[in-house]
Amino acid sequence: MAGERMAAEVAEQPAVFDSLVAGRGGLADVASLIATRKPRFALLAARGSSDHAALYAKYLIEVLLQLPAGLVSPSTTTLYGAHPDFTDVLYLSVSQSGGSPDLVAATEAARAQGALTVAVTNTPASPLSDAAELSVDIGAGEELAVAATKTYTATLLSLYLLVDAIRGGSAAAVRDIGELASTALAEPVEDAVERFRDIERVLTTGRGYSSATAAEAALKLAETSYLAARAYSGADLLHGPVAAVDSHTGVVAVTSRGHGGAAMRDVVQTVRERGASVLAVGSAARDTPADLRIAIPETAEEVAPILEILPLQRLALAVSLARGVDPDNPRGLHKVTRTV
Repeated sequence: MAGERMAAEVAEQPAVFDSLVAGRGGLADVASLIATRKPRFALLAARGSSDHAALYAKYLIEVLLQLPAGLVSPSTTTLYGAHPDFTDVLYLSVSQSGGSPDLVAATEAARAQGALTVAVTNTPASPLSDAAELSVDIGAGEELAVAATKTYTATLLSLYLLVDAIRGGSAAAVRDIGELASTALAEPVEDAVERFRDIERVLTTGRGYSSATAAEAALKLAETSYLAARAYSGADLLHGPVAAVDSHTGVVAVTSRGHGGAAMRDVVQTVRERGASVLAVGSAARDTPADLRIAIPETAEEVAPILEILPLQRLALAVSLARGVDPDNPRGLHKVTRTV
């Protein structure tokens, strides 16, 4: 059946979360070594969905650890041969497959230049894990659907657990994350499917931690339903792209409780005034001036992206099927993309 694999893997996520939280002690050695090394700042290397997870980690590191963090371009090493001094730098390479040649090469180069390299992957016996000094297994199990679902959220949760352990936390904010995920996955998406199935242009937007959710939602809608989907920070959207918003545009606004969600109210109001159909998703959705709302359970703001994306995965799956597309076999895509 079309979408069968994606649907099954979406449904597995609560159990994956419970397993990760229960086994978080396995991160202790990695977290302890990072804390002992006292890095000056952190850099994150990734592609695709993992790049969105890296964006989430950037916020975690800067806010919770108070360390500067940035996203690197592997091509500065692989295409241009740059070899910066990475002494006392924490270099996190995030890849579900651990097999992308450019990430492996960039990680090897960073390690040779003095970085503390950590591979975050769903494939412990991968070239990326071999290239890095330390590794974190996200433990999502085999993922067969081309569109990443459980590996994406397992990466988010693993990154949160790692950062929380580095700061000496107890993972209290995610203690019930599996149960909360089940609640989020039970939220109905049928009205949103009807609204979005015939739209060709979609903007997704969020602020702060939820910027990662907006980016991942756009990717899911593009790769499964072939929509022209683009993600913007709520702030960046108002700096120019909002001019392209009109009654033919669908907007997904990620609005969870916290600083990022509060900053989205004016953004949502502005795009609605331009005639766009707005779907609000998040723990603050009910308080958002949108046309449609999908509310999820409230959590600490830094944990919200793990739950926010769940109904959006279901939306992407259902819109794809409604448009006659098989999301398990999107045209021109393969499970592992090897870039150089």
